[in-house]
Amino acid sequence: MAKPEPAEVVRLVEAFPGATAETGGADGGETGEAGRDTDPGAADPGGVDDLLDGAYGALTREWYPELRRRAAAHADGDCLRERVLEHVEAVPSFRLSDGPTLLTERREALAEAAALRDDVREIAEWYGTLRSRLEGDRASLTRGERLLHDFGYALAHGLFLGASSPSAVVRRLRLAYRSVGVRIDETASEAGIEETTFTCPYRNVAAGTCGDRWVCHEKLDRVDDGYVTYLAERGIAYQRPRGCTDSEQCRSTVARDGPERWWPKTPPAAVGVDS
Repeated sequence: MAKPEPAEVVRLVEAFPGATAETGGADGGETGEAGRDTDPGAADPGGVDDLLDGAYGALTREWYPELRRRAAAHADGDCLRERVLEHVEAVPSFRLSDGPTLLTERREALAEAAALRDDVREIAEWYGTLRSRLEGDRASLTRGERLLHDFGYALAHGLFLGASSPSAVVRRLRLAYRSVGVRIDETASEAGIEETTFTCPYRNVAAGTCGDRWVCHEKLDRVDDGYVTYLAERGIAYQRPRGCTDSEQCRSTVARDGPERWWPKTPPAAVGVDS
């Protein structure tokens, strides 16, 4: 199984530095079992949530408790790493740029929020570590998974040869889906993002032995990771299948890989805000 192991996922998640009503924060209020603040009001001292358009509160009060639940379920073998990563990628965010153009007023709001609470910066650092570990890289894969990744990467050289736009890439990608028995159910194009909804025939392979979607998402998707690596090198962002937990369908998107910046993915220092 690809690293990190479930126990490490739990440790990474529990290292969350922000204040929440459930687990508390770094300053003020009573101290819970983990040595953190348990005062729900400590989640937004000084109006940080207002400065970040509600992203801080949504992250600490709603998104993080669900992340802890998924990490614990993953450790118990009841939740795929893919489901944890899916939730990590759906983190509430505060947009800092319009494409390559930095939004000055939002940068200033982030600077003010970071000055009010150290954990605005710390959450960004924690989130970057968590996401990079969950997404992993070639070195974090098992030997078999590396072979699947490398197969996908090699295949991508032929599959996407001459395709330099999201629309061209997605046409080739859908062809690849169909060639292995995947049924394309719906396609959509909006604001430069090409979305494909499909039904995968492999989602229940070995489900009785390995668990639902384990073979499909934890193993076979390493081929798609090879596509991701190849396309990223060419400025195309391929979001491989996610979000098919409660549905028979999966979705993937293809878009131009842009420099959009947002907190917590972008730490304050990356937009010129002193830590």
